[in-house]
Amino acid sequence: MLVACDKFKGSATALEVAGALRRGILAERSGAEVDVLPVADGGDGTVDAALAAAASSSSATAAAPGFDERRCSVTGPYGEPREARFAFDPGARTAVIEVAEACGLHLVDRHALGSGALDATVATSAGAGQLIAAALDAGARSIVLGLGGSATTDGGAGMLTALGLGVFDAVGAPVGPGGAGASHATRIDTAGLDPRLAGARILVASDVTNPLCGDDGAAAVYGPQKGLPPERIAEIDAGLGRFGALVERGLGAAPGEWTGRPGAGAAGGLGFTALAVLGGELRPGIDLVLDLLGFDAAVAGADLVITGEGRLDEQTLSGKAPAGVAARAGGAPVVLVCGSSALPRERAVAAGFREVFELVSIEPDAERCMREPLPLLERIGRLIGGCLAQLAARPPEAR
Repeated sequence: MLVACDKFKGSATALEVAGALRRGILAERSGAEVDVLPVADGGDGTVDAALAAAASSSSATAAAPGFDERRCSVTGPYGEPREARFAFDPGARTAVIEVAEACGLHLVDRHALGSGALDATVATSAGAGQLIAAALDAGARSIVLGLGGSATTDGGAGMLTALGLGVFDAVGAPVGPGGAGASHATRIDTAGLDPRLAGARILVASDVTNPLCGDDGAAAVYGPQKGLPPERIAEIDAGLGRFGALVERGLGAAPGEWTGRPGAGAAGGLGFTALAVLGGELRPGIDLVLDLLGFDAAVAGADLVITGEGRLDEQTLSGKAPAGVAARAGGAPVVLVCGSSALPRERAVAAGFREVFELVSIEPDAERCMREPLPLLERIGRLIGGCLAQLAARPPEAR
């Protein structure tokens, strides 16, 4: 069988989840073959999944690339220096980058943001560009760019300037940081853009379909959770529109060709610049990651697939890791493990999960489930091991 779980956010990594389930299954069925392949959906945890797959000695991950961890110094979302990680496979010359490592919302002091001590209109994506430059320095020719979890709404202006593109205001000075800075841009200069980008393939992992601007755009939809004051959302949205139009003119593109593209509003507009300027290819996050990790080879011949994440709900079924795993399980029965589920069992079964195991079913205290998930996951593993034959039995039409 194959255990291919995502992280339980804020509680356990994907590798920890899979390891605990494996221990529980083997405690009940010592002779079982249990391979482990931690997965992610292109957001936070994608670098960890790549590193964990490479580190595993499981035969299931033999087809996975040989990633190792690289670190570099970057600019954080509010200009603070920080160390960020990416995964790099020297043989394949492939890098896996999460923009959240450099400019993620999890790096921001929410108290300072809520008190007004931090101005969300100046949060910068420069660190994301520095991560890309570090990957190119390492020799990357292919870059997987995960766009989830950013603290920024600058249209990717910071990322571009870090990669050498000039962005200037009306008096010829470089614009300031964030969406506030990008809104003052009147000229761009592509002459200094890192020439290595032209020879690199950039795969953009995102399930966001929002355009750059408008009622469904980056500022209106995602700005509030990043600390944009309601009274400034229209201002930042308009500024992103002007910046996007400026970039399109500079590239010789038709008005709206890139700003209106589904996914342009991902990560505060990083989707726009990644697609329009860097030539990125937008792909559903989970499919991109499963391809990267060699999932199809890992699942071949598996008689049962176990997947999971912290919370099962309708969002799970819209491009999250467990849904992607179920869709590519190759006909093998799929069991889902989660902390808790908001879906009726019938809905989960209809979505492709033979059975759902919840931590709260064996420990009603949700706080303990969050605080001490691994012993509970081992107990779930034992439950799965105890009914393995029933779970793995395929219906006649699937045999």
